[in-house]
Amino acid sequence: MSKHRPTIADVAEKSGLSVSTVSLVLNNKTNVSPQTRSKVQEAIADLKYYPRGNARGLASRVSGNIGFILTEDHFSQSEPFYTKIFLGTEFEARNYNYYVLLTTVGPSVKEEKQIPRFLLEHNVDGVIIAGRIGSSWLEEINERGLPMVLVDFDSPRHNVSLVGMDNHSGARLAVQHLCREGHTKIGFIGGDIKHPSIAARLAGFREECKFQKVECRREWESIDEHGTGVENGARAARKLFLNRNQIPTAVFAANDAMAIGCIQFVKSQKLSVPKDIAVVGFDNIEAGLHVDPRLTTVNVQKEELGALAVRRLVEMIKSETPAVTRTFTPVELIVRESCGAKNGVHHVD
Repeated sequence: MSKHRPTIADVAEKSGLSVSTVSLVLNNKTNVSPQTRSKVQEAIADLKYYPRGNARGLASRVSGNIGFILTEDHFSQSEPFYTKIFLGTEFEARNYNYYVLLTTVGPSVKEEKQIPRFLLEHNVDGVIIAGRIGSSWLEEINERGLPMVLVDFDSPRHNVSLVGMDNHSGARLAVQHLCREGHTKIGFIGGDIKHPSIAARLAGFREECKFQKVECRREWESIDEHGTGVENGARAARKLFLNRNQIPTAVFAANDAMAIGCIQFVKSQKLSVPKDIAVVGFDNIEAGLHVDPRLTTVNVQKEELGALAVRRLVEMIKSETPAVTRTFTPVELIVRESCGAKNGVHHVD
């Protein structure tokens, strides 16, 4: 069961005053002495109490809300991916009569004013965090005793439930397909390699290359970008292809944005995709349909990730002793023109 959240009664007990007196202070009434007001304010600060504006919540200590947290860089750089996840949570939450409150935050908690209002006011019953986030946020939510589910991220230091996609199998699918198309020199581009999803895709890439007995040179891996946007993909491709005696004939990118950047760079060098370089991405964002040639990619069930996160979180909210679980959704390869093969769908064997 979650930790006890401070209430107005707790403030009254700590300050040695009545609930009605505390209420007068909270409502900024003038008929309160400075000494009394100071006692209440000290108790509020000690307890980290914030009045909840929701009448239902005051009566039952249940808000009917779920918090959804994204870091600002995810929202700006990978909006198509995480927006789909958010929509999945929104639609699924309706089945449980919950509202989803979305906020963006910085990578770590540095001061109280950065903390979302729904946390300060105890106005959510649980929290979903999508994408990579600093440990300080996980610790902040744990301290508040709130159930929490991570989506597309993991934190080995924290015993927390997660919902993710089968990154490892998706990478292997991509390599299998390229090998079937006759490629024996396959490169990898990726950034933010400490992100568990990106790391798992690199591991799956290496494992399948070894299994297929194709060359897997470290010099054909461009993985030192700090981000995973289109510009990162273009820079990674530049490092991979320029000033090399031998270059790969195909590239598997850690996500679609980087794959699109790779295609842009290859075309800028007067090379053809897929005739000279085949390209495969990961995530299946809509932008992949609008690049020329259209992007072959590993499809992620983004809305289902959000829905699963809600179902898991509601279970945890209702449980006296919630278990920590790890859930992974299956993936499939969507074949389009960027790899030079006939369009279609390939599933994990």
